[in-house]
Amino acid sequence: MPRARSRYAPDRGLTSRMVTTMFLIGLLYVVFVGVLLAALRGSWPIILIITGGLFIAQFWFSDRIAAYGMGAREVTPEQAPELHGTIDRICALADMPKPKVAIAESDVPNAFATGRSEKTALVCATTGLLRRLEPEELEGVLAHEMSHVAHRDVAVMTIASFLGVLAGIITRIALWGGFARSRPGNDPAGILLLLIPLISAVVYAISFLLTRLLSRYRELSADRAAALLTGRPSALASALTKVSGQMARIPTEDLRKAEPYNAFYFMPAFSAKESLGRLFSSHPTLEQRLDQLSRISTDLSR
Repeated sequence: MPRARSRYAPDRGLTSRMVTTMFLIGLLYVVFVGVLLAALRGSWPIILIITGGLFIAQFWFSDRIAAYGMGAREVTPEQAPELHGTIDRICALADMPKPKVAIAESDVPNAFATGRSEKTALVCATTGLLRRLEPEELEGVLAHEMSHVAHRDVAVMTIASFLGVLAGIITRIALWGGFARSRPGNDPAGILLLLIPLISAVVYAISFLLTRLLSRYRELSADRAAALLTGRPSALASALTKVSGQMARIPTEDLRKAEPYNAFYFMPAFSAKESLGRLFSSHPTLEQRLDQLSRISTDLSR
């Protein structure tokens, strides 16, 4: 029997965006593989095996790879009683199973969630976050991360990002793997081979934009769901303000290490105020998030 939904507020807008993103990503994937098969007709079994293998590996192991890359270390209730206690309260409020709990040794104040499902979910807080936030603020942040698990948008983001990774791999193969060996100029296959790097770049750009559009909405959705679940939007707003202000005091080297994983984090890390990453940010602006929480607070007070 399928498990009943959690008490997190459903978000039809998020669901429709996830379905649309997955459909467009799937269509893009089919077109991309189709072009490769047309260009490399003699190598189609290898292409299908490689792309299929990479897809399976991405689906099954990407969450573990991301957690490892961000330095997550699973902890027991004895090692982190306050963190586990907060997660336990949120699970009771949301009526959902407890995820794995982890801590990352980093002064960058942040948190993230990974996992394909509730059974494989992991929620992690950095030591910098645990040191800086009050208990009610930490609860708001962790409720935000738990909503990603409940809404399953973590899994969707993991799968949706796969095609961009694949496009980059295929580009390297085309350039350095021997596929782009010289052919007669009037050979259609030769022309297609020469176009592979360009096609890969276009595929990567479209995939990147689709995932960024979904990511910005899902962060607002997680803020909203966490505020409604805990009934304390002001605590989450306080955490957002505090974490955002502390980012400016973090050494640039630490921020650069965190930047590749911004799509997973509660608050993005930027190594410079004018970073190009802000133009294609995976998160809405702080002002947008605080404005939404302010409206929710007003509605709850009525």
